[in-house]
Amino acid sequence: MSTTFNELPTSLAARVEGEIAILRLARPEKRNALDDATVNGIEVFLEQLPGDVKAVVLHGEGQHFSAGLDLSELTIRNMVEAIAHSRNWHRVFDRLEYGRVPVVAVMHGAVVGGGLELAAACHVRIAERSTYYALPEGTRGIYVGGGGSVRIPRLIGTSRMMDMMLTGRTYGVDEGQALGLSHYVVDEGAGLEKGREIARRIAGNTQLTNYAIMHVLPRIAESGAAAGYMMESLMAAIASGDPDAQSRLKDFLEKRAPKVR
Repeated sequence: MSTTFNELPTSLAARVEGEIAILRLARPEKRNALDDATVNGIEVFLEQLPGDVKAVVLHGEGQHFSAGLDLSELTIRNMVEAIAHSRNWHRVFDRLEYGRVPVVAVMHGAVVGGGLELAAACHVRIAERSTYYALPEGTRGIYVGGGGSVRIPRLIGTSRMMDMMLTGRTYGVDEGQALGLSHYVVDEGAGLEKGREIARRIAGNTQLTNYAIMHVLPRIAESGAAAGYMMESLMAAIASGDPDAQSRLKDFLEKRAPKVR
């Protein structure tokens, strides 16, 4: 299937493959550093996703996923503009995290600063063997501004994020896997195909279930127990009453559905 995405910057490239879409960070000469055009282009891509696309794979061209914020973007901003710049990243990355479809990030090379913030806004993360993670903002006299203060502690804990920012510590692929920065580790060059495989598996779920996992589960996890249990009960009832779910349950009960292995 061929779909044209209009008004994307040259730093992004996108295509549709059936029920999944592939979004590529296409600024390898800058190690896929994220400038305003790229961040806003991600939002344009999400707005233009065809209705039959059910999952997205995000990856980077060249030797790195993303080395983070293009620091030239910070040199001419006053305080008000700098706050607006950060809030724009928050808005776009929120649209990624709480959008219509799940996003699988395929990481390799540098996943640094804003690149890690972008990956943390995705729902499943695959790391190739070359992947390494860092938050060098502290050593550069700046601070994360793309939602990292919220998302990254959820993955690795506040104390470890403090250490990364205070000392400039870098984690390799195996350490990142152990900490929760990635869900899968694959050989170099195998990430995109693994991303496609996982995205197709996700696309095979009911849309309502995927929506619940993306939008309801994180909010349950952040709520008090009593409210969380009630929200879970409501979502379970809504999901099981969906006609697609009822059809799948019938297939399972009549032994037509594949078993979990």
